[in-house]
Amino acid sequence: MQYIRKNQDPQKQLLLNVIGDLIKEKRLAQNKGIILFSYEYDISNSSIALLEKGKRDVQITTLWKLANAFGMSFSEFVKEIEDRLPSGFKLIDD
Repeated sequence: MQYIRKNQDPQKQLLLNVIGDLIKEKRLAQNKGIILFSYEYDISNSSIALLEKGKRDVQITTLWKLANAFGMSFSEFVKEIEDRLPSGFKLIDD
């Protein structure tokens, strides 16, 4: 069983939500359900569902697969995530 922290850092949660929203938006733009999408791109459907809900921290290899599945380079995908975050967004305090 996976442990999910209840009092997660709000900055991290914001990032996970932005990633999840982007994944869901791109998947739906392809007109694909989670099961078909997961089968076509070899990513478990439970992982996709948890990522889209902002409840799972994405691994870099999965993020790379997702970028490619959406016809994007990894850097384009990360840039789109970054563009959706508030200006000056950081996960750690200086």
